[in-house]
Amino acid sequence: MHRKEWVMRALLWTAQVLVGVPFILIGYMKVATPIADLSKTIPWTGQLPEAFVRTMGIIDMAGGLGLLLPGLTRIKPTVTAHAALGCVLLQFCAIIFHVSRGEVQAIPVNLVFLPLAAFVFWGRLTRWPVAMPARVPKIPLS
Repeated sequence: MHRKEWVMRALLWTAQVLVGVPFILIGYMKVATPIADLSKTIPWTGQLPEAFVRTMGIIDMAGGLGLLLPGLTRIKPTVTAHAALGCVLLQFCAIIFHVSRGEVQAIPVNLVFLPLAAFVFWGRLTRWPVAMPARVPKIPLS
């Protein structure tokens, strides 16, 4: 592996972790924390239906897991690029949501995740996809 390729793969994995882990943790908070407690740290969660908050938590967790698990397990690694695209779209929606509610103080977080997820999407879709494992021959059972 050439040095440039190694550096790009390391940067992509770093970006995947920097987006994936927080998405999983924030998503878990939205799913598992009682709304009364959650609304103390994330005010909008107490102002919208609980089903919406929980659904957003599941979407966040799915995005984070989609950024990490396919590459780590080498099972369907192309899912990583699709998850990254979903995270990009989610950040655009979050920015629109926060602007519409006058919550501009929440937007910097989205402006950090957005380019990182876009970088993962671009990198994993184009030149540096996660390599598929070598095919293991099937052993006949009979």
